Amino acid sequence: MVVLSPPALDHCSLIKTCKPTTSVFTEIPVIDISDPEAKNLIVKACEEFGFFKLINHGVRMDLAALLESEALRFFNLPQSEKDRAGPPDPFGYGNKRIGPNGDVGWVEYLLLNTNPEVTSQKTLSVFQENPEIFRSTVRDYISAVKNITFEILELIADGLKIEQTNVLSKLLRDEKSDSCFRINHYPPCPELQALSGRNLIGFGEHTDPQIMSVLRSNDTSGLQICLRDGTWVSVAPDQNSFFINVGDALQVMTNGRFKSVRHRVLADNMKSRVSMIYFGGPPLSEKIAPLECLLAKEEESLYKEFTWSEYKKSAYKSRLADYRLGLFERTAGQ
Repeated sequence: MVVLSPPALDHCSLIKTCKPTTSVFTEIPVIDISDPEAKNLIVKACEEFGFFKLINHGVRMDLAALLESEALRFFNLPQSEKDRAGPPDPFGYGNKRIGPNGDVGWVEYLLLNTNPEVTSQKTLSVFQENPEIFRSTVRDYISAVKNITFEILELIADGLKIEQTNVLSKLLRDEKSDSCFRINHYPPCPELQALSGRNLIGFGEHTDPQIMSVLRSNDTSGLQICLRDGTWVSVAPDQNSFFINVGDALQVMTNGRFKSVRHRVLADNMKSRVSMIYFGGPPLSEKIAPLECLLAKEEESLYKEFTWSEYKKSAYKSRLADYRLGLFERTAGQ
């Protein structure tokens, strides 16, 4: 067994741990996008969980596997080579540090623009053998996942009986959409977990600020969501499906009818976890407020109107676990 040196252990002591959780996975909504009732099932899942698993989505899993393989090839490089692709500004390679405010986790990642044509040359330079394979794979994968996201949002609009079914999807279709793509790698760390008897936090609890997040991971567990009663439950991995998160912006646009799901990732002590997430965000100038067509007669908005740029800047200044929407909620009389 490899024994970590004291400096390595000291460096990781900043990373939070939590008590081991049950290995029993909770039952979460599983939705077949081809089901005639999909629009209603998705709305129900977004109301009750803010989260669901999507199956029969039509995205080629060989494409996802190729991207995962390319990502692992990068993450398996010597640290000095990976560091050439970072730190993120905001795009690029990051290691352990999550944001500028002191949050850390047992994770390394690549944060990429959803337009692969402008993927940082700093990032591509690390893929010396053939950077175009990486670029083209990212481009094809993001394109496929975007289309799924558009379809989900249009099903949601239909399920909510919104006449303009593209009212949500058009924000992500916009050429100025502020979306991003992140590949997370959680390496195993049996030595540290053995010392404490607790689970290392790979990515601390948080909600996603965007409209919707679409996640695909390998077959390693670690993802947990927080239920309405505050209970943390594990989500069984499924590398052939997507997991869909309601984001803060969608919670606001539905006036709290949908809830942005709080989630976290625990590091596995023996296996590495790779996850790939598309974060669908609106244009920076887009005004975010409850959709008038969803407000019942005389129902008041629970949130102040803000632009996506304002919310993004506010979220960036916060800690991961902060309740970021609190600053934008209306109080009595406002």
